[in-house]
Amino acid sequence: MEGDGNLDSQIESLLNVEKQMRLNGDVAGTKKAAIDILQLCFENRAWKTLNDQIVVLSKRRGQLKQAVTAMVQQAMQYIDETPDVETKIELIKTLNSVSAGKIYVEIERARLIKRLAKIKEEQGQIAEAADLMQEIAVETFGAMAKTEKIAFILEQVRLCLDRQDYVRAQILSRKISPRVFDADTSKDKKKPKEGESIVEEAPADIPSLMELKRIYYELMIRYYSHSNDYLEICRCYKSIYEIPSVKEDSSKWMPVLRKICWYLVLAPHDPMQSSLLNSTLDDKNLSEIPHFRSLLKQVITMEVIRWTSLWSTFKDEFENEKNMLGGSLGDKAADDLKERVIEHNILVVSKYYARITVKRLAELLCLTVEEAEKHLSDMVVSKALVAKVDRPLGIVCFQSAKDSNDILNSWATNLEKLLDLVEKSCHQIHKETMVHKAALKA
Repeated sequence: MEGDGNLDSQIESLLNVEKQMRLNGDVAGTKKAAIDILQLCFENRAWKTLNDQIVVLSKRRGQLKQAVTAMVQQAMQYIDETPDVETKIELIKTLNSVSAGKIYVEIERARLIKRLAKIKEEQGQIAEAADLMQEIAVETFGAMAKTEKIAFILEQVRLCLDRQDYVRAQILSRKISPRVFDADTSKDKKKPKEGESIVEEAPADIPSLMELKRIYYELMIRYYSHSNDYLEICRCYKSIYEIPSVKEDSSKWMPVLRKICWYLVLAPHDPMQSSLLNSTLDDKNLSEIPHFRSLLKQVITMEVIRWTSLWSTFKDEFENEKNMLGGSLGDKAADDLKERVIEHNILVVSKYYARITVKRLAELLCLTVEEAEKHLSDMVVSKALVAKVDRPLGIVCFQSAKDSNDILNSWATNLEKLLDLVEKSCHQIHKETMVHKAALKA
């Protein structure tokens, strides 16, 4: 009890000093008095008194911004020294309420929210942690370091993915432009002009820009895996593959390159997929995994692929992916791989045949007539190729897809022919009229 009384009297005397300094407008003195009060509470391990004093000091009339900032920063150092989780949460909540709505301690508030969300997540309250993190819009903080902003947004995205809120995860991920990872950080930082806010240094626990790039694309892989968007997953792995630290270490780039090959094969055929396929085949590192080089060669070569022989060759590699970086390729991956092989074979057939019977098409695809017709119809609907099916005769007619320029050119040619015919007709009518007039005059 004597200790408590002694503490209260010491705090009282320091509060009087703080009041004098504050009314005199002495910034340094006010800051020192406020910090001394907090230090005194901390040394006596009086956590409740510490919380009360933080609130009291922040609410004093005409309290200086610099004093509040110094007080919040000082109290943040005590968070890790708290005896238990309840005390830690109480201190964070007190500091959070003090810093709420004050733009000069917005960075400290963001860091406090992040720590509180981490505690909530450790307690298994992921939804609460995600809600807490979404309260803060760090992209508007001018004084926060770029890497710290990115790390904070990535944490928001991760928590949304953990709670399976994919819509909000996508919205938050769009706050980060992929181009920010390609910025040259080696350039000398410009000195801020007068009136500009000074950008703070990022804390030591914030990862480097390249590490953040890897985390960003790993989170995007998780997002795109939900909708089985294989091409976007492949592009994410391609971006991870381009990171210098990954490209220099064969133990890191090899599993990434394997994933790129698999997702390229799983992605539906389109110009972007073809472009990535060709650029991956040109990669020198692919020669170190010849199995996958032959897989890509089969896909790019315009020849019919036998599904049974392909699956028997690559089944073990396919099953082995679950033990590699990034885990398995997805629950539907095996079915989708078969689907892609069928689509590839239909495109090959359409290249070599103008007309073919549905029965022969089914034989080439190793499918029943109904299945072949279904896959062909799906491809026509998705505009992957142009074809017409004569069901009574059982004949498929393939046509080459015309682009808009070709269609316009054919229209122009047809109009030209039409106008020529009209001109000839007019000339013939005029000629006949002249002949008849001459005959009448005679």
